[in-house]
Amino acid sequence: IYEEGKTNISDHPYLFETDVEIHLIGGNSKSPGERFWNKNSMIYILQKAEQKEESDSFEDSKADDAIHDSELLPKKSSAPLPLSVRRARQLISLYTMAQNPNMTHLKISREIVLPPLWIRCDSSDPEHTCWLGAEPLKTGDKIRGICLHVVTCHGPTADKTSFADLEELKKAHTIRHHSSVVMMKGFARYELFRAAAIEDMLIESESNICIDIVWNTVDKILQTPPLTSTATLNITLECGDPRSPVHQLYKELQFLLALAEGLKTGVAEWSEPLESESAVELVREFLKDLKMKLDGFCASGNKKGTEKIKCDTAAVDSSIKSIFSERGDLDFAEQLWCKMRSECVSSYQELVECFTLVIRSLEHGEIQPWIHQGSSSLLSKLIQQSYHGKIDDISLSGITPIQMLLEIGLDKMKKDYVSFFIGKLAEYPFKLLLFQDYFISTSLDLQEQVHRVQKLHHMLEIMVSCTVLLQFKHENLFPLTQTCIKYYKENPLNEKHAFQLPIRPALVKNLYQNHQPEIWKVDISSGHGQKEVKTTWQVCTNPPAEHITSKNTGLLCESTVNAESEERMYFITTATCSQVHFI
Repeated sequence: IYEEGKTNISDHPYLFETDVEIHLIGGNSKSPGERFWNKNSMIYILQKAEQKEESDSFEDSKADDAIHDSELLPKKSSAPLPLSVRRARQLISLYTMAQNPNMTHLKISREIVLPPLWIRCDSSDPEHTCWLGAEPLKTGDKIRGICLHVVTCHGPTADKTSFADLEELKKAHTIRHHSSVVMMKGFARYELFRAAAIEDMLIESESNICIDIVWNTVDKILQTPPLTSTATLNITLECGDPRSPVHQLYKELQFLLALAEGLKTGVAEWSEPLESESAVELVREFLKDLKMKLDGFCASGNKKGTEKIKCDTAAVDSSIKSIFSERGDLDFAEQLWCKMRSECVSSYQELVECFTLVIRSLEHGEIQPWIHQGSSSLLSKLIQQSYHGKIDDISLSGITPIQMLLEIGLDKMKKDYVSFFIGKLAEYPFKLLLFQDYFISTSLDLQEQVHRVQKLHHMLEIMVSCTVLLQFKHENLFPLTQTCIKYYKENPLNEKHAFQLPIRPALVKNLYQNHQPEIWKVDISSGHGQKEVKTTWQVCTNPPAEHITSKNTGLLCESTVNAESEERMYFITTATCSQVHFI
């Protein structure tokens, strides 16, 4: 498995004997228990194999000890199954012997240092062991021993009298490893915000803002981290929460996505209009208003207050106007988009009628609207041609009307997002040039432009959330924006990605200092390099591994920001290690 994994790591587990699944996990993948061991380029995860219903017919055939490469098991959506502690110890022994150069009777053809091995255990022993691990100790390419890991887990419980004493943990570590000097490092994770469940919504949001804090001098169990600690903000935010201050813009984006899909498939879906007037009536009134203003001065058209759009004003929640303020420079095409978007236009035929009215007015010279420079939309080109008294003939059939509406919507929404970021990050003009080049380029395929606008919206939701919930200012928003830009220039849209931002704990101290942590951990270590040994004690509101179940799991208190009066239910986890030297 290791040799195959050097070139290609299989997504499927391998079967060993009849009861064990072996998963080889690469360095870029998230390890299921990485809190308890050092990250490596590869690790093995062993767990109990799913029993096949038709296994009875195979009972007569004796399985050998080799790995059956042809037995690739399909991925399961259910939780992984643990092995018995006894079986796990046997597998750890086999793994250790296979790499021990003193085992000459095994006649191993060549020495090889395997990736670390971790085994899911069923906690059936008195210590409640949930993981057993083995990690080779090596000098260069030569193996010199094995570091054996044991992780135990109890709970959940709210009884703090069952928590360990820090001095006793230090004493136990010193005795186990004959250490005279120990170092301690603390870690705490606090949840600053989690999107609450919304009634009538089938899918619960995974939006979450939490802070990870690390410090070096630990005084007691569950110590509140000092303000001199190192802190990292983790932000995971899914768009679409109707309570979001920019939800109206999200709905506008959804209409844009529907148009993009219609352009791709040739079939567009239309929603029921929310406006009392039809889109055709709104556009007709809009054009009539422009005709009345065509009296010698409105060709410039850039009079604030005359071309603001009422429905755009309503789109911005009054509570956050200072955060996401409405643009006052909407050009003709952008105002037309506001008249024809999802609240207004309800059919393809209505779309055709709207553009027919606009093109007829341009052909007859009844309007001379102004548009922003740099627009490459088909409607903008027709408007520019109208300045010279003649426009191209356009056939409003097929996907052309959908494309025209998509183009003007794209132009408007790009400017909306960029206007926000420029307003927030005006102190960093050079960086903004780099930002705009990627996100508002018009030389790309329309579908790619839409995809990048989705990225912009995700970034906007993150910035608005941090501004509203964490009271972030320019100096904090700028590095976060840079982190988002860097990620999205290299990766597709991913609303489950956790964006990280180093911050000073003092910045959000009021949001965590009087609250109980989601995770609190102390690492007690001694030695250096491969001679380093560590004892870890941790409490966590969630099980430390997917395979851990408990009859008390349902008693976990809800994770809320204002839950300081509640006693949290914690899983208590202890990880210890010991080194065995071959030479």
